[in-house]
Amino acid sequence: MLFITRGMDVLIHEHSGVVTVPTCAAYPRFAASAHYLGALDGVDCYCASLPRDFTPPEGTSVVAVRSLYKRLDEAHFAVAGRALAIVEWDLQHRFCGRCGQPTELVPGERARRCPVDKTPFYPRISPAMIVLVTRGDTMLLARNPALPEPMFSTLAGFVDTGESLEECVAREVKEEVNIEVKNIRYFGSQPWPFGRSLMVGFTAEYAGGDIHVDGKEIAEADWFHPDHMPRIPPRLSIARHLIDAFVERVKGSPSRS
Repeated sequence: MLFITRGMDVLIHEHSGVVTVPTCAAYPRFAASAHYLGALDGVDCYCASLPRDFTPPEGTSVVAVRSLYKRLDEAHFAVAGRALAIVEWDLQHRFCGRCGQPTELVPGERARRCPVDKTPFYPRISPAMIVLVTRGDTMLLARNPALPEPMFSTLAGFVDTGESLEECVAREVKEEVNIEVKNIRYFGSQPWPFGRSLMVGFTAEYAGGDIHVDGKEIAEADWFHPDHMPRIPPRLSIARHLIDAFVERVKGSPSRS
């Protein structure tokens, strides 16, 4: 399989509503410079960059990878996300950031290296925390005005230099909604290629303060009970996993879609 990507988009084949990923044999032009991603169900997977001037042949289209959620199975969707990040890394580090020389691929590693000053360039991952703050049987959800569709979600933020994940949780919650938290516990993690980040999920309990949103990243926030929920993120996100786990615990049964 060959995941041919451009930005956040990927080339797909579609027939009678069924989405498939192209093969290397179908696109030898791109396969020649493709990066190996690994094997999925015994099939080797590669990724390559799609030029801006490429015109999709009949039966194919270039679509946002996020739009393929539930149209591809979970494993293929995850590989498509990985392909986005690898292709972007390859494009961004074609030249050395120190001296401007063209870089070279390093055999046996996921790296490019400057042949002059030997500076290595690896795929970058930005760590970020995401947290569900609870108070009794309610949860703190907030709305980010930058989202294309209005919905409420958990709080999140990128880890600062010299900061632990737990410190990031406390700082971001305080900065965004003026709430103090305690009992910060690890929940799980999720690679998030749409922001080139690793989302590290936590739960935390309310420790004090009144909600005051920052007015920049957060437009509004409130405490919600599972019986009175606003629109929340889709199930592909760790934010939804955090919410669903809390709802299940409060209600004693799986949450509703």
